[in-house]
Amino acid sequence: MESDMILKRLEYVKAIFLDVDGVLTDGSIFVNEVGEQLRTFNVKDGYAIQLAIKKGIKICVITGGKSEGVLRRFEGLGVEEIHMGITDKLAILEAILERYQINKEEVLFIGDDMPDLACMQYVGIAAAPQDAVEEIKAISHYISSKEGGRGVVRDVVEKVLKLQNKWGADFSVKSV
Repeated sequence: MESDMILKRLEYVKAIFLDVDGVLTDGSIFVNEVGEQLRTFNVKDGYAIQLAIKKGIKICVITGGKSEGVLRRFEGLGVEEIHMGITDKLAILEAILERYQINKEEVLFIGDDMPDLACMQYVGIAAAPQDAVEEIKAISHYISSKEGGRGVVRDVVEKVLKLQNKWGADFSVKSV
């Protein structure tokens, strides 16, 4: 798809759906001695998520993983739609769109692996990190130059907010 067409479509994005592992993280999971799974997140992604929420973009997280730390991270950023341990991501996405009366063409989904495929094919815009699997990159409208966990969410969200004239220094967004 032509890049200028994609940019034009970003102007109408009302909701951004995010996978966690491989998108908001680099896909690594550290397991400590008591069995807790630990992940690292990029602070710039967090800033962009908070700002998007403040500017009226619905941010939704749908992940197959389950982690108290992940839940706390997104609650702390102000994300209201956090769905964990999900095997049918498309069913959750459709339910959220119906609940908020959002058209699928107004939705952007950032995913990196096969569990994200159906959602990415369903929504108006599919985006992927540079290190996504080939099948995901093949159906993506936008492939970021950033890898998962290394600012891909910031890259995409910043583009959306800039095209909607909602980007800029906002000192009321807390440190993330």
